[in-house]
Amino acid sequence: MKLYTSLKDISQPFHKACATIGNFDGVHLGHQMLFSEVGALAHRHGGTSIVVTFDPHPLKVLRPGSIRLISTTEQKIELIEKAGIDVLVVIPFDRDFAATTADEFVDDILIGRIGVKELVVGYDYAFGRGRTGNIEFLKAKGREKGFPVTVIEAHHENGMLVSSTKIRELVAEGRMRDVRHLLGRYYQIRGEVQRGRQRGGRVVGFPTANLQISEEDLCPKRGVYVTQVVYDGRCFGGVSNIGYNPTFGENRLVAETHIFDFDDDIYGKAIKINLLQHLRGEKKFSGPEELAVQIRKDITIAHQVLEEAQKELLLSCEERWSR
Repeated sequence: MKLYTSLKDISQPFHKACATIGNFDGVHLGHQMLFSEVGALAHRHGGTSIVVTFDPHPLKVLRPGSIRLISTTEQKIELIEKAGIDVLVVIPFDRDFAATTADEFVDDILIGRIGVKELVVGYDYAFGRGRTGNIEFLKAKGREKGFPVTVIEAHHENGMLVSSTKIRELVAEGRMRDVRHLLGRYYQIRGEVQRGRQRGGRVVGFPTANLQISEEDLCPKRGVYVTQVVYDGRCFGGVSNIGYNPTFGENRLVAETHIFDFDDDIYGKAIKINLLQHLRGEKKFSGPEELAVQIRKDITIAHQVLEEAQKELLLSCEERWSR
């Protein structure tokens, strides 16, 4: 996949460009349907499949603090590439760009810069200053300028609307199985392993890999999760506590993960943690001994959950999914 992070880097329109536009936070099943349609159209016409998105998310600029994102830009790029798209255009979004009208966006960017021949959008998509670039506008513009517009209707899984808003709600509630149904994969957090107070192994008997979580990011429901840890192309089972470690009176929001059958030194190394199932809420214990007893119980249940999902885990752990 060819990645463009500036419109200025596109020297000429793409060959028979079949494109979709959106924020694509989470790259959920609904987004994947858009990509599939774009890919099919490009194949049919011998053209180029193109995704156009924005960084940062427009709401981060227009209404700071109003949205917590499911995926980082890095994750979004990875997932769109896995969808088999030829070209990804990530447009830098700021207040100057926000002043672009819907007409200007279509004429100058979609047609002039990208050379769109077919456009695919979701049923609720709108863009441009004042969000005037809605579905009816696009259809009218397509008729005027000669590019067909395909609208992908709402998609439901297990009776739930597949949407980024719904997924954020489910993540906050710790409903990771439902999240997986809407994303088509496990919800993932990632980062570099931080040096903590090293009580996990020395005091409690269960060493942990710690990732600091920003209060401004989308944070899953606090508590203990069955997890799958991806490190250096390998997968391991684990249990993670997301919270403030009340037993030891911490005040930092951290994901502490005990990784099964693992003893590598990974301080400063990048890991990815897939959240499979919420086991229990965060609890303050009387001390390290009582906490250790509970962790042993959590680990027993986690092994059962991981064993039941083994076939699925093996598929999701393959390098093409975990990179």
